[in-house]
Amino acid sequence: MEKNKNGKPRISGSEALLQSLLCEGVDLIFGYPGGAIMPVYDALYDYQDKLHHVLTRHEQGAVHAAQGYARVTGKVGVCFATSGPGATNTVTGIADAMIDSTPMVVITGQVASPLLGTDAFQEIDVVGITQPITKWNYLVKTAEEIPEAIAKAFYIASTGRPGPVVIDIAKDAQFGEVEFEYNKINHIRSYTPVPLTDQADVIDAAEIINAAQKPLALVGQGVILGDAEAELKAFLDKSGIPAAWTLMGLSAMPTDYELNVGMLGMHGNYGPNIKTNECDVLIAIGMRFDDRVTGDVSRYAKQAKVIHLEIDPAEVNKIIPADVAILGSVKHTLPLLTDEVNEKSYPEWLAEFKDCDRIEEEKVISPEVFPTKKGITMGEVIHKVSSAFNDDAVLVTDVGQHQMMASRYFRFKQSRSIVTSGGLGTMGFGLPAALGAKMGMPERDVCVFIGDGGFQMTIQELGTILQTKSAVKIILLNNNYLGMVRQWQELFFDKRYASTELTNPDFQTIAKGYGIECSLVTSRDNLDQAIEKMAKSEGAYLLEVRVEKEGNVFPMVPSGCSVSDIRLE
Repeated sequence: MEKNKNGKPRISGSEALLQSLLCEGVDLIFGYPGGAIMPVYDALYDYQDKLHHVLTRHEQGAVHAAQGYARVTGKVGVCFATSGPGATNTVTGIADAMIDSTPMVVITGQVASPLLGTDAFQEIDVVGITQPITKWNYLVKTAEEIPEAIAKAFYIASTGRPGPVVIDIAKDAQFGEVEFEYNKINHIRSYTPVPLTDQADVIDAAEIINAAQKPLALVGQGVILGDAEAELKAFLDKSGIPAAWTLMGLSAMPTDYELNVGMLGMHGNYGPNIKTNECDVLIAIGMRFDDRVTGDVSRYAKQAKVIHLEIDPAEVNKIIPADVAILGSVKHTLPLLTDEVNEKSYPEWLAEFKDCDRIEEEKVISPEVFPTKKGITMGEVIHKVSSAFNDDAVLVTDVGQHQMMASRYFRFKQSRSIVTSGGLGTMGFGLPAALGAKMGMPERDVCVFIGDGGFQMTIQELGTILQTKSAVKIILLNNNYLGMVRQWQELFFDKRYASTELTNPDFQTIAKGYGIECSLVTSRDNLDQAIEKMAKSEGAYLLEVRVEKEGNVFPMVPSGCSVSDIRLE
C-alpha cells in the first residue's frame, strides 16, 4: 500500500469505501454486481475474510435482506447495487425502509462523472429518484469524498428516527486515489436527531395520567428502535395502565404480559380498538397514528386527552392533536414520566378488556385457531408453528391475509422478533427479509409466513438461501388467491373476483430444484407431523399448506370507518 510523506496510505476510492465500512463495524453486505460498481467488487475480492458479501438474485432482494438484518440486530443494513436498473430495483426497498424507520445504507455505482447528464448507458438520476424516500442521499464524484460521505451516511441512518441513506458513487471516483483517513461523525450542523425534552411537558403529562380513570397506552416501534423495552415495562408496571401494540410494535413486550391487551388496527383485537373510543387518556409511545390504527380520524378518541411521546417532531399533531407532547427518545422520556406518575392499578378497566377478549375468542379466535370445518385455516397453522418453536422464533411475514393472521396468532417472548412490511405493505418482502434476519441472528429460529402471491414476486431468492445455506423456515399458506384483495372484493365489491385467482406452479418441485427440503399438507391429519418435521430440520425448509380458499381475516375495521365500527364477521 503506497503512502505519502505524511504516512497516510494512498488507496483507490473503492478500497476507501470498504475500509470506511470496516471502520463502521460492517461485516455483512447484500448486493448484486454490475458495470458501474465493478471497481468496488474488484476491491471486495481482497476483503472476503473481513466483509461477507451475500449475492442475492435481485437488487430488491438485497435491500429487503438488509432490512431484515437491520430489524433483528438493530445495526445498519448495507447493500450494493450498480447503476441504472440496478439502482432503480432498490427503490421499493428504500421506500419501505423509509416509512418503517429501518436504518440502512444503500451504495450504488454511477457512470463516470464526465458522462453525468449525457444519458450514458445505464445512467439514471439516483439522487433525484431517491430524494423523497431517504433521510439523506449524496452523489460522490471524487475519491476524496468517499470516507466523509460514508461517515455521514451511517450517522444519519442510525441516529434519531432511523432510516435509509443512499450514496451514489461515480465510477471514476471508485478508480481514483485518496489519502485514506477515516473520522467517525457524531455531529452534523443543522441535523438534530433527538430533540430536547421539556421537563414541564413531562409533569403536565403525569398530571393528566394521574387523574385518569381509563387510560390506555399505545406501544409502537419507537420502543424497539430506542431499545426502551425495559423502560416501557417499568412505566407500565408502576402506572398499571393497559397497553396495546401496533403492528410494528409487536414484541416490544411479551405476548403474555399481564397488561398487554392486544393489537391495534384494522385487523387488530376487538378490545383495544373499541376501548380507544372509551378511554379518557390515550398515551402514544413511539407510534405515529397510522391510518390503519386510527380509522376515521374525525371519530378517533374524541373523548380522550392525548399524550404523545415521540422522537420525530414532524409526527406530533400531524394526524391526532396532542394535549401534551413529550419530545425525545422514549428510552430517555419514559423514565422521566415513570418518576412522576402514581403507582396505581385499574382492575375494573382491565376487566372490560377481558370481556372483549371473551367475545372475540368465541366469535373469531376459537373458530380460526381450533376450527371444526374441514378446510385448514391460516390461524391454526400459525398457532401450531409458534408453539412448535416454543413461541420464541423470529416472525417474518410477507404482505396480505397471512401477515395479519400471523400478527394476531404468533406469540412473542423477546423483542426484535417480528420483521414485516408495515407502512408500505410490500408484497415480495418476506422471503429476502427472512434471509437477512437469519443471517443477522443465526442462533435464532426464523419463520417466514408467505402467501402464494407474494412468494412468486421474489421466489428467486430461494437461490440465495441455497447458496448461503441459511436455515430459514418458509411456511407457504397457499389458497390460490391474492387473498387480501379477494377479501375486499367479497366484502365491498359484491364478490366480483377480478384478477385475484391464481394458477400456481408446483412449489414442491421448485423447492427441490433449489435443494430445499419440503413437504405439502392438504389435510389436517398431516399438519402436526409436518410442522414437527420442519421444526426439527437443520437446514432451510418449505412447508406448503393448502388452506381454505375463501377464508377471511377478522376482526376488521372497514376502510374509512371508526374503530368503534370493528366487524367480528
